[in-house]
Amino acid sequence: MSFKEKARELVAQMTIEEKASLMSGLNFWYLKSIERLGIPSIMVTDGPHGLRKQAQNADHLGINQSVPAVCFPTSAATACSYDRELLREIGVAIGEECRQEEVAVILGPGVNIKRSPLCGRNFEYFSEDPYVSGELATPLVEGVQSQNVGVSVKHYAFNNQETRRLTTDSVLDERAAREIYLPAFEKIVKDSDPWTFMCSYNLFEEIYCSEHKRLLIDILRDEWGFKGLVMSDWGAVSDRPKGVAAGLDLQMPADNGVNDSKVVESVKNGSITEADLDTAAINVVELILKAQTREPMKYDVDAHRKLAARAAAESTVLLKNDDNVMPMPEGSKFAVIGSFAKTPRHQGAGSSKIEPVKLDDLCECLKDAGAVFDYADGYAIDSDIPDDALIAEAVKTAGDKDYLFVIAGLPAPYESEGFDRKNMKMPESHNKLIEKLTETGKKVVVFLLGGSPMELTWQDKVNGILMCYLGGETVGKAMADLIMNKQAPSGKLTETWPFTSDENPSAKYFPGYQKSVEYRESIFVGYRYYDTADKKVRFPFGYGLSYTTFEYGEPVADKTSMDDTETLTVTVDIKNTGNAPGSEIVQLYVAHKNPTIYKAVHELKGFEKVSLTPGESKTVSFTLDKRSFAYYNIKISDWHVETGEYELQIGASSRDIRGSVTVNVNSTVEAEIPDYRKTAPMYYDVKGGINNVPDEQFLAVLGRPLSKRERAKNELFTEDSTFGDIQVKWIGRVFTKRVKREAMNALGNSVEDVKTMLDRMFTDMPLRSMRMMAGDKMPPQLVDGLLTALNGHLIKGIRMMGQR
Repeated sequence: MSFKEKARELVAQMTIEEKASLMSGLNFWYLKSIERLGIPSIMVTDGPHGLRKQAQNADHLGINQSVPAVCFPTSAATACSYDRELLREIGVAIGEECRQEEVAVILGPGVNIKRSPLCGRNFEYFSEDPYVSGELATPLVEGVQSQNVGVSVKHYAFNNQETRRLTTDSVLDERAAREIYLPAFEKIVKDSDPWTFMCSYNLFEEIYCSEHKRLLIDILRDEWGFKGLVMSDWGAVSDRPKGVAAGLDLQMPADNGVNDSKVVESVKNGSITEADLDTAAINVVELILKAQTREPMKYDVDAHRKLAARAAAESTVLLKNDDNVMPMPEGSKFAVIGSFAKTPRHQGAGSSKIEPVKLDDLCECLKDAGAVFDYADGYAIDSDIPDDALIAEAVKTAGDKDYLFVIAGLPAPYESEGFDRKNMKMPESHNKLIEKLTETGKKVVVFLLGGSPMELTWQDKVNGILMCYLGGETVGKAMADLIMNKQAPSGKLTETWPFTSDENPSAKYFPGYQKSVEYRESIFVGYRYYDTADKKVRFPFGYGLSYTTFEYGEPVADKTSMDDTETLTVTVDIKNTGNAPGSEIVQLYVAHKNPTIYKAVHELKGFEKVSLTPGESKTVSFTLDKRSFAYYNIKISDWHVETGEYELQIGASSRDIRGSVTVNVNSTVEAEIPDYRKTAPMYYDVKGGINNVPDEQFLAVLGRPLSKRERAKNELFTEDSTFGDIQVKWIGRVFTKRVKREAMNALGNSVEDVKTMLDRMFTDMPLRSMRMMAGDKMPPQLVDGLLTALNGHLIKGIRMMGQR
C-alpha cells in the first residue's frame, strides 16, 4: 500500500475537526499528531545551506540560538561551482544531519531568480538564470531526499525582493513568469519529486500566493505533476479557508487554532467542500507517514566540514589575475589584512542563519598549514568609517612583503532577509584600506566575502580579485588553501555584475510601489538584458578566470535541421593548453535569428564542468530538445518553437563565445505567434535601455490591467494592513511604536545583524504577523480592537484592546 493510500484510509476515519486540526502546525516547527489513529507529530526546520534546528524559543528570523550544524556555503556560492555532483554531495550531507537531529523536512532550497542585485536575500538563491537554478537545485534536492528527509522548495512564486515582500503584488507578464521565474520550480518537480513546496508571502494577480489556485493546483499539480504537500511560508496565510480550496495544505506556524476553527466553520456552511479538506489532510498525513521511513544516524562532522571547505574553494571565482599574480610563488613573503580574516562573513542573516560547528579563522588555518606571515586588522569589523590608525598599521605591515592578501566585502548589516540593499557599495572603511595598500607597490590580492555583486572602485589598482560569496563556516580554510595553492578557484559567476545597481534592467521598477511591484523588463533579466542591449558590465554572466588556459575546438552538431519533436546533440573538444591542472565550465547558448516574438540575443541551455590536466583533451556533449528552442506562447498557453534558424554558441561566458554551429528547427505545432512590434516595440530594441517602458507597451504584453499601486485614502484597514500603513492614524503610530519597542527589547543581546533586520522590515509587516510573533501571549481581540479603532470606532476599539 502506498503512503497516499494509507493516508486516505486514515483520513476517512477522522472527524471534520480532526482533519481541520492538521491544517496548521502544532507550534513553530512541529506538525500536529492524532494519537488515536497512531499519527505522530513530525518536525520541519529551516535550511537551506545547513540545518537550523532550534531546540527552544523558536523563531523564524534567526534570533534565537539553534543546535550546532555544519554551515555549508550558501547557494550564491555553490552555484558558481556549476558542479551538479558537488550539490548532490552537499544535499546528502544536509540530509544526514537532519537524520541525526530527527528533522523530517528541511526548508529549502530557495530557487527565486536574482532579478535585482539589491535583493537582500540573494545569497540564498542560485542565479539570475532559470536553467542554472533548476539544474543545480535538482541534485541538491535529490541528495537530501536520498536520506528519506524531505525538502521544501521555496518561495513559490515571484518573490524577488524583501521590501514589502509580505504584502506586495508581483505584476509580471505570462512569458516572464513561464520563461524566467517558474522553470527552476518546474525542473525540480519533474526531475526530483520533492516532498513539499512552500508558497511565498506576496500576491500575484492580486491574489495571495497562499490562495492562488492557478499557481498551487493548475500549474503545480495538474501541469507539472507535483504529488507532495504545499505549506505556507511562516505567517504567509491571509484567508485560511480560501487557501484550503486553492491547494494550500498546511499553514505554518500554529495560530492557537484560530484558522482551524475557520476551516471547520467554512466546511459546515458550505464555503469550502469537505473534499477540499480531505485532499489537504491526506497530503499532510502522507508527509508524516513518509517521514517515518527515516532512520537515525550520527553524521561524520569532520567529513562534512571537509566537504564544506572543498565546496567553498571550488566555488570561488577568480575575477582578476593580472600577470598571473595567483597562485603565489613558493617562498613569497605575505601579509593578511582585514578583520574578515579572523571573523569571516560566512552566511546571511535571517531564517537561514546556522549555528556553525566551528567557524574557521583564516589566520589560524594558515598557521596550521605552516605559513609564516603578518596580520593587521585594517578596519573595524563593526564600522563603515575608515580608521586611519588601523589603515596606517596595515600599511606598515606591508613592509618587506611581496603579497598583501586583503579580506574585505559586505558586512552582515548590508544584506539580509527582511530588507533590500540601497546600492551595491562596499563600506568606505574597506575601500580606503584597499586604496592605501595599492599605494605601497606590493602585489595586492583581494578576497571578497558577500552575498551579492559589489561596486569595486579600486578594481583597476589591485593585482587580483577572488570572489568567495558567503562560503560557509570553512571559508577561512578555503581561503587558506587558495593562498597556499592547495586548491585552485574553478567557479564562474551565475549572475552578471553591473558597475552600479542603476544599470540593472529592473532598477526603475524595484522595489516598486506601496502595494505592487511591476516587472516591466519582462524576460530581460540579467544577461538576457545586458547582452541583448550590448551594455558594458563589470563582469559578465558565466565569467571566471583560471590558473591555466583552455582551447576550444569547433562545435559539431549531429543535425543541420530538425523537427521540434527531435533531439539534437552538440559536441566540442576542450584542451588544457596551460601548465597547471584546471577545470573549465563550458557553456552552450541558443540564439534565434530574426524571431517574430521578442527574445534575448541568446539564452543558456547547457553547461558542463570538465577537469583537465596540462595537455589533456576531453569531448563535452550537450543534448537539446524542444524546450531548448521554445518560448511560452500565450496564444496556446503552451511552449512553442518558432520555425527558423538557430545559432548554437559554445562559450566560456556569455560574452566569450568561442565557436558556433547553426541548425534549422521546424515547428510541428501550427500556432499564431504573438507579434508586439507595433504595440510594444521597446521590447524588440533594448539597446536604449528598458527602464522607461510606457504603460501602454507594458499593458500590451501584460494582457490585464495594472494592479493597485497605492493604498486608497479611505480604504478600510484589515489584518493585511502593515505597520507602515496604519501610521497615517495617531493610534496606529502609538501602537506601532509600542509594538516595535517591545519587539526590539525582546531581542535582548541578539547580534547586530538581527536587530538591523527587524528594524528595517518592521514597517512592512502586516498586523496578522503579530499572531506568529507573539503566539498565545497576544490577547485574541487585540488586533480586532485595533482595526475597529483604526476604522473610525475609536472608543469601542480601545475598549476591545483593553479586554483580557
